[in-house]
Amino acid sequence: MRRLWSWVRIVLISRTMLWTLFVINLLGTIYGYYWYGAQLVDVSETKPLWMLILVPDSPTGSFFFTLALIGLLIDSYRRGDGTVGNRLAPTSNGMKRLTVRSAIEALACAASFKYGIWAVAIIVVSDLAGSPNSWVDVMLSVSHLGMAFEAVLFARYFRLDERSLAIGAIWLYASDLVDYTFGVYPNLSDVLLDSVPAVAAWTTLLSSLTIYLFWRLGKKKPDLLS
Repeated sequence: MRRLWSWVRIVLISRTMLWTLFVINLLGTIYGYYWYGAQLVDVSETKPLWMLILVPDSPTGSFFFTLALIGLLIDSYRRGDGTVGNRLAPTSNGMKRLTVRSAIEALACAASFKYGIWAVAIIVVSDLAGSPNSWVDVMLSVSHLGMAFEAVLFARYFRLDERSLAIGAIWLYASDLVDYTFGVYPNLSDVLLDSVPAVAAWTTLLSSLTIYLFWRLGKKKPDLLS
């Protein structure tokens, strides 16, 4: 098993894979913001403009993940041997500095995982409740599962500690608060419109579970870093 993971790790952080994921996340981000286009226009016309930044959920996760991948790519070219390096060691005073990059990495993992799982759960529940199924549901489920999966896989290469994850938590909870207080949550199928309070509770719970998951992953850094 350890040998298998060693092989997976080599493939995962290869430049080819990093560039592939960068392109996929970038295109997904562009498509995601296009998907939210009508809602963004509506919010801009009916709500305070500051809410706009918290309206798109999944594309924001993939946007931060795209930025996080840029950091890994820069590391691989800087080192010259194609590896991403070890950024997890403490600084000279024994503390890990909170940097813009570590905040982006925490936001990338937290938002990608939460909204990936959220979207799949909402699609499945909608389908079970009688909402018509389509190929779009399948496409969205696969792409959002991919977001959650890559967040977990790459967590070991990001600096996730209490301070950076606090930034992620603030973003997730702020998004939940604005979504379900001011009614700017993602569009739901008709069969779920009477269950918005339950969706709000599930969304907030998922935010908490997401931060806890990556806090645990941040505590369990294996010695598999290059």
